[in-house]
Formats: sequence, C-alpha cells, structure tokens
Amino acid sequence: MKKAVAILLAGMMVFGLAGCGSKTSEGAGSEAVSVPESSAAAESAVTESTADTQEAESTAAADTGEGRQFVVGFDAEFPPYGYKDGSGEYVGFDLDLAAEVCKRQGWELVKQPIDWDSKDMELDSGAIDCIWNGFTMNGREDQYTWSVPYVDNSQVFVVADDSGISVKADLAGKAVGVQKDSSALAALEGDEKELADTFGVLNQYADYNTAFMDLEAGAIDALAIDIGVANYQISSREGGYVILEGADHAEYLSTEQYGIGFKKGNEELKDIVEATLLEMVDDGSFMTIAEKYADYGLLDSICLGK
Repeated sequence: MKKAVAILLAGMMVFGLAGCGSKTSEGAGSEAVSVPESSAAAESAVTESTADTQEAESTAAADTGEGRQFVVGFDAEFPPYGYKDGSGEYVGFDLDLAAEVCKRQGWELVKQPIDWDSKDMELDSGAIDCIWNGFTMNGREDQYTWSVPYVDNSQVFVVADDSGISVKADLAGKAVGVQKDSSALAALEGDEKELADTFGVLNQYADYNTAFMDLEAGAIDALAIDIGVANYQISSREGGYVILEGADHAEYLSTEQYGIGFKKGNEELKDIVEATLLEMVDDGSFMTIAEKYADYGLLDSICLGK
C-alpha cells in the first residue's frame, strides 16, 4: 500500500513537472513569436520611412524634371514683352523665350497674368515660378534670385508730338502718369524725386494701356514708361507721340537692365533656365525670337549675344 502511494505520488510529481514544463515552453514559445513580430513591425516602419523618403526625393526631383509645369508670372499689358494679341492669345518676347526654354526642357509652360503690384505675393506663395516680363533688376538685386540680364532698358517720358514739351524741365506743373510699383515710379520717388516734385500731379495706373488712353484723351500730359513699351505703343498708333530724348538720351528718366526674377534662394531652377537661355543665345534662336519684335526697337536693347 505504501508502495502504491509512493508510485502514485511520484506520478503526480512527474505530471506536475510536465505541466510546468509545458507552461514554460508555452511562455518561451510566445516570447519567441513576439520577437519576430516586433522585428517585422520595425522592418515595416523602416520600409515605410524609406518609401516616404524616396517619394519625397522623387517629388523634389520632379520640380525641375521633364513634364513639370513652369508657371511664368507676367503683366498682360506690357508689350512687346507680354500682352494679349488680337486673337486673345498671350504673346510677347519674354513669353516666346519662356516657351522655347520649356520646349527644350520638356516642361509645360503656364502663362499666368498677374497684377504687377501683387507680384511678390504671387512669387512668395509659390503660385508662380518666376517673374519674366520686362522685370527690372536694378535696385532689387537682393530681393530675388536673378538670371543674367538680357535687355538694357530705359525709362522715358512720352508726350504728344504737338504738346510743346521737349525736355524734362517742361514737365513742371504738368500731369504725369506712371504705372504702380514700376521702375519709373521708383525713379520718380528716388533719384528723380526733385523732378517729380515739380509736376502738377503724378497719377499712378494699374497698367500702361489705361495710362496711354488717358494720354490720348488729354487727361495727362506725359507718361513715364519703359522705352520698349513706349516704342510699341507709339508704333501701334502710327505716330502722334514722341519720346523725350535730347543729346545722349539726356532726357531719359533712368537706365536699367531686365532679368528673370526667381524667389530668393531658388538657385536650382534659375540655373536650369539661365543655362537654357544662354544655349539659345549660342545657337542663334534667342536673336531669331527677338527679331520678331524688331519693329518695336527691341533689337537695340538686347544685351545678350552681342
């Protein structure tokens, strides 16, 4: 009987040990499973992170890669650089240059008319990639990332040819017009402020087409304007107006240069556009485009490729 009890107790001990061993094994098995699950999660997170990084890099590369949209901000009433023709199409020297750059880069050109006095907001917000529209560099050197200059421009006064006004001094007491936020206005508020103080009034306009209509109507006596735009406006009206010039252009308001303005720090896009523009100069296509606007005196102002 004692032997039977001993055998029974021994069996119960073996069974108990087997039970603990089973639980230990089960715990070890659970632990073993949890390690690969954790590793898999970490590996998945790394994979997702890598994918996100690759996607971001791909997106960044697409910013200048083939197929991207290149949005050019321009004043739609600034001929011959950017304006609407008789068929309602946006055309002009600067837009033609931009179109050729896009063709060579495989980009889609988007011509985006803007209010000139809102150009900085448009550029800073990313709504446009650049300002390419008879854009004066002088005095703005530190505000934008600039391409090389491509046009030597001057600010001039336009008057009716029978106005009796022949030199700047004759503008004393007269009504003079100028575009808002333009280089001509900057000159009249800066280096030429003493001259502007002699005017009877200085009217600011949103665009030069409206200003020229006021000049035609006699609402203003003179208009301070870019020489290229002046030549276009005078030519399209078949005369009747003259530019105050004088010896050695002494009656010009100021001289300056045009460049393509990019958001400050956007060197990568500027470099691509500039290199393509210089390539166009080298192969002659730049001047071929400029010759389309020869009737407006544009060829005399070109400063690239000469």
